[in-house]
Amino acid sequence: MDKENCSSLPELLLLEITNNPDMKVLILTVFLAINLIVLIINIGMIIFIKMNPQLQTPMYFFLSHLFFSDLSYSSAIGSKMLIDIFSKYKTIPLLFVPFDSFFVCIFIDVECVLPAVMAFDQYKAISHPVIYAIDMSNRVCYQFLAGVYLVGMTDALIHRTLTFCLCFCESHEINHFFCDIPPILLLSCLNTQFNELMIFTIFGFIQLSTISEVLVSYCSIILSVLKIHSAKGRFKAFSTCTLHLTAVAIFQGTLLFTYFQPSTSYSLDQDKMTSLFYTLMIPMLNPLIYSLRYKDVKETLQNLENKRWCK
Repeated sequence: MDKENCSSLPELLLLEITNNPDMKVLILTVFLAINLIVLIINIGMIIFIKMNPQLQTPMYFFLSHLFFSDLSYSSAIGSKMLIDIFSKYKTIPLLFVPFDSFFVCIFIDVECVLPAVMAFDQYKAISHPVIYAIDMSNRVCYQFLAGVYLVGMTDALIHRTLTFCLCFCESHEINHFFCDIPPILLLSCLNTQFNELMIFTIFGFIQLSTISEVLVSYCSIILSVLKIHSAKGRFKAFSTCTLHLTAVAIFQGTLLFTYFQPSTSYSLDQDKMTSLFYTLMIPMLNPLIYSLRYKDVKETLQNLENKRWCK
C-alpha cells in the first residue's frame, strides 16, 4: 500500500495482560513487589557505592551506572504497566510514543554495552595492574561512559525515527505492555523490511561487538589467572568471571531471542514473556550478581554492621 493511501493513527492502545479480575490483583501484587525490590535494591546500591570511599574505583563507577540503567528502564516500563492494569484508558498518543520509547531504548543499549566496558576494566586490573591507574583514570572512565550513552542515543534515534515515519492504518492495538519496536511494526500497512533490516544490522552489530569484547577480555583474564600460583586466588577470580559471564549471557540471550526471531515464528505473547524477564527480573538480579560477590563490598557491609553494634 502506498503511504499516500493510508491515514495516521492519533494514538496507540496497549492491551491488558489479562481480563480476569482475580488475576489482575495477583499480577498487580507480584509486579508491585518486584518494582519495589528493584527500586530499593538499585537505589540502595548506588547510594552505598557513592558513600563509601573504598568503592571509588572504575569498576564500581561503572556498576553504579549499570544499576542506574536498570532502575531507569525498569521503573519506566514497570510503573506504566502497573497503572495500565486497572486504568480505564490505556491509550498513548502517537506523538508521545517515540519520546517514551526513546529513553527506554537508550538504557537497554547501555545495559548491553556497559558490561563490555566493565570486562575491559577487569582485564586491565588483572593483566596490567602496574599501569591500571593510568589506563583507567577518571577521565578515561567518563570517556567510556559517554561513548556508551552515545551508542544508546544513536541507536534509539535511528530506530524510533524509522519506526514512526511508518503509517499505521489498520489496528491501533498493541498486544504488549510497552511500545517496543517489533509489535509496533506489525501495525503498519507499509513494507517494514527496511526497518527489520536496520534492527538486525545495528542492534546485531552492538550485540556482536559487546559479546566479542566480553569474551576476548575474559579469555585474556583467564590466561592471566592461570599464572596465579595460589589455588584460592584462581578460584576467586574464576568464580567472579563466571558470575559476570552468566549475567551477560542471560541478558544478551534474552535480547537476541526477542529481536532476532524469524518473522514467521514471531509471537507477541512469547515476546511479552521474554520482555517481562529482561525488564523486571534482570534489574532485580544484577545487584546480587555483580556486587555481592565482591570481597570489598562484603567487607564494607561487615564494617558498617560492626559499627552499628558497637554504638
